[in-house]
Amino acid sequence: MPYSPKYSITNKILQLVGTVDAAREVITTAPLVPAWERNFQNQAKVRTIHHGTHLEGNNLNLGEVEDIISPVGAGSSRPSDTIGRDRDIQEIINYREVMDYLDTLPPITEEALRHIHTLTIHQLLPSSESGKYRSVRVVIRNTTTGEVTFRPPSPVEVPSLMSDFFAWLNSEDGVSTHPLIKAGILHYELVRIHPFTDGNGRTTRALALLLLYHAGYEVKRFFSLDEYYDSDPASYYNALGSVAITNDLTNWLEYFILGISIEFNRIKTQVQKLSLDLHLKSSIGGKQIALTDRQIKLVEYLEKYTSLGMKEAKDILPNVSEDTVLRDLRDLVEKKLIARRGNTKGAKYYLSTAKLNT
Repeated sequence: MPYSPKYSITNKILQLVGTVDAAREVITTAPLVPAWERNFQNQAKVRTIHHGTHLEGNNLNLGEVEDIISPVGAGSSRPSDTIGRDRDIQEIINYREVMDYLDTLPPITEEALRHIHTLTIHQLLPSSESGKYRSVRVVIRNTTTGEVTFRPPSPVEVPSLMSDFFAWLNSEDGVSTHPLIKAGILHYELVRIHPFTDGNGRTTRALALLLLYHAGYEVKRFFSLDEYYDSDPASYYNALGSVAITNDLTNWLEYFILGISIEFNRIKTQVQKLSLDLHLKSSIGGKQIALTDRQIKLVEYLEKYTSLGMKEAKDILPNVSEDTVLRDLRDLVEKKLIARRGNTKGAKYYLSTAKLNT
């Protein structure tokens, strides 16, 4: 029997979809967002890796995770200044590889799912289980009480269930389903089928994230849904469990899209705090402006201290020649991000939105 999800489009779902789309519009059109893009993306990746593994029992904290996935830690199985179990560290390294794989935007296929699983459980499971659907029965237990909370389908059912589900994703019904709803359905269904012996949660959440990326809900990859789930694991698992009770996805989908709304609106607030964004939108026609790392530092200084001279610029960029600093400042003036008063090396620079006293 072909897969067909059961759910209702409630007023809450419609309202949440509207708030997500509104926040997405603010984030994607904010004129100065590219200036801070790399920082936002790095922060989101660290949060996703930390919370995505912490949700599964990893004991490393956010700072330790950041140390492990930093360029110094990259490629090393154990950074010297990080204390933690070998498995915890390997899980962090693996999930970093998963996030890097998502950045390549592979297609949403069973092959991609299997590859995500292979990356997720690298050196954690035997190679015979890497990217392979399980061949044994499994049960899901409450980590506190040990009580069995869910019995996934038998292993002989897994291949056909997976094939049917991916067929639905590519069917007319699946293609016409709103992306936020479709990502939620994917998330739940893969958790229900539980196709692998271990690593299902991380693999599932990564594929759902990839679906959002493909559907235009990447919002510059500034957000972390894993942080939302990890902030209240009981609510996450209760929302997933509600489907088995009601045989209906509606409650889960409301929870799932609420998480996207919370994360997108948090990012929107961050973006709006960049004081130049909304003020400059009218003066530069809403264009996004790409700045170099040096220029970002100069603009950030001006946001904090109002004015800047060559002495301050050299303090901010100590290893950069004076001519290069002047070129960066001239470029910012030409882009109408800053204004200059004076025509010599003693000139002062201000944000273009600030009032210049004469």
